[in-house]
Amino acid sequence: MVMMGMTCMGLVIVRMLVPAMFAVAGVMMTMLHDGRGSVTLADYEASRGRGGMHAGGVGNQARKMTRIVSWNIQWCRGADGEVRPARTIDALREMGTPELICLQEVAQCFPGLPGGAAEDEVALLCEAFPDHLAIWGPAVDVPGEDGGRARFGNLLLSRLPVGQVFHRLLPAPAEIALPSMQRACIEAVVTLPWGAVRIMTTHLEYYSARQRSAQVAALRGVQAEACEIARNPAPTKEGNPAFAARPRPASALVCGDFNCEPGSDDHAAMVAPDETGARLWQDAWSVFHGSRPHAPSVGLHGAEWPKRAYCCDFAFLTVDMASRLSGVEIVEATAASDHQPLLLTLDD
Repeated sequence: MVMMGMTCMGLVIVRMLVPAMFAVAGVMMTMLHDGRGSVTLADYEASRGRGGMHAGGVGNQARKMTRIVSWNIQWCRGADGEVRPARTIDALREMGTPELICLQEVAQCFPGLPGGAAEDEVALLCEAFPDHLAIWGPAVDVPGEDGGRARFGNLLLSRLPVGQVFHRLLPAPAEIALPSMQRACIEAVVTLPWGAVRIMTTHLEYYSARQRSAQVAALRGVQAEACEIARNPAPTKEGNPAFAARPRPASALVCGDFNCEPGSDDHAAMVAPDETGARLWQDAWSVFHGSRPHAPSVGLHGAEWPKRAYCCDFAFLTVDMASRLSGVEIVEATAASDHQPLLLTLDD
């Protein structure tokens, strides 16, 4: 497999990975709760010390898991205002380097960001996690310095096999009075130990409620379309591999910074049933924790934003995946961003 990385001047091959097949191993981590569904980095380290890669479950049998982290890294800018990519990378490693790493607000050679020096964070993250395939999905792509491009968006890193990938620009209806930026969503068909699942990561509009509402509707539309395609797959056109039939399952998980709060109109719209009464998406936190309030994902470490602690980072999954959900936690200890990582575990 060829690992692709990005430089300020364009796309380059940064590493060749040779394995002919993927050996998938999950890591069991005993989650230590503080009563709010949060877990510290020290807890993760302690859990690895209690068993690591082969921690035993009931009857001393290995329990395999797939871990997914979603994190708005704020271009590697910590709560202290300093941009330190190495600190972001260290925090991901301290979580055990999940099999799927879904990042938002990743900057590539983007001058003018507070605290930054136009770092190529995509290249740094690719170099730090060479066993992961990088899927880079910039939402903003504009002229940069010295004839290069400045890009800002989402990055998905996968240690599991990846099939087809979709890069989706989300709707952005005109706003006269409010600032906004283009938003995007990466959708990748990933082969988990039990089968193919669509993993999506996104970052919705902050200022414009109108745009954010349209983006929620678009994510619901993407899932409705995928369900229809799974029921009625298109035929293959012989002699043209571009028309080859490729898996695009209805099973899916979408995670990211949704810039809304639990109970808000946008959150309610995301989990609302469709016209047939079926639920396209379920909030993973509510599936796992029931009525327990969402733990805050922002406002924990004194960053200049926000002024209070609340949750705006979510993962939503399809009904068929709910039975595999074995953990949904906010990692509260790290101050490497103004957001906290959201970590999910799925039983293999």
